[in-house]
Formats: sequence, C-alpha cells, structure tokens
Amino acid sequence: MTEQTNDTTKLSRRDFLKLGVGALSALALLEVGGASLMFLQPRSLEGEFGGQVIAGLVDSFPQGSVVEFPDGRFYLIHAPDGGFLAVYRRCTHLGCTVEWQPDTNHFFCPCHASSFDIVGDVENPPAPRALDTFPLTIDAGQVIVDTSTIRTRDNFTPEQLVYA
Repeated sequence: MTEQTNDTTKLSRRDFLKLGVGALSALALLEVGGASLMFLQPRSLEGEFGGQVIAGLVDSFPQGSVVEFPDGRFYLIHAPDGGFLAVYRRCTHLGCTVEWQPDTNHFFCPCHASSFDIVGDVENPPAPRALDTFPLTIDAGQVIVDTSTIRTRDNFTPEQLVYA
C-alpha cells in the first residue's frame, strides 16, 4: 500500500487578512519614513528660499517698483531714491503671506487686514512691526538677495537701503 501525503496547507481567511494588514502597515511605515527624510533634508536649490537668489540686473528694476519673487518668498523694492530693499512676504502679525497692491501702493495682509507702506512700515495694525528684510548685495550690477538670514526690524530707516 502506498500512502498519500497531502501537505497542502490552506490559508485561512483570518491569516490572509493578517498578512494583508501587515503588508499594508509595512508599506505605510516606509512611506511615512521616506516623507520624513525628504522633509528633514535642507533645501539647497539655487534661487529658492533659504539661499542666495540672483534677482537680476540693477537696470532691470525701474525706480519706485516692487517685484515679487515667489520662490525666494520676498519682494524686491527699488525705492524712488535708487536704493534697494528686500522684504519678506510674511506678515509680522501671524505669518500670513502679504500681497503687493500696486493700485494703492502698499502691502496688504488678507488674514487680519494689516497693511504696510512701500518700504514695509506698518500702516494699519494688528501687525506689531515692519515687515522683516533679507540682506542684499549688488555685485557687478547684479542684485543678490540672501534669504538664509531674516532681519527683524521695528520700522524702516534709510540705512536699510542698499545702493548700486
């Protein structure tokens, strides 16, 4: 007589669900870990916030103009007297993004209606102080803004302007 051995093991429904949940949990853990690593990596792309931004040639900005640099998170102001100032787009009240309104010639915060003049001084509270600035240099006719350093200020003074 020959004996037949039946070694086929059946996977129960409960074991199948446990295996599926375990696999999905491991996948979710990998995704969260990968996203966390991406978040923690420093941004070092040239021309973006947190580094040096070459705004352009001095002559490409008319006096009295305000130009937004969304990737750098700042506005470049070319004052009527010829000086340059780079102001952070973040409101000093609660950190909302301020918008430049050329028709009224001021910055406006849509969150709580703070407004700032062309050099970032507070015109309408609740913002407690002027918009923050970034250091800038003019090298070989190029305006270069360093967005890695935020300068806080209470109000505008003419010494904050940089001239070509």
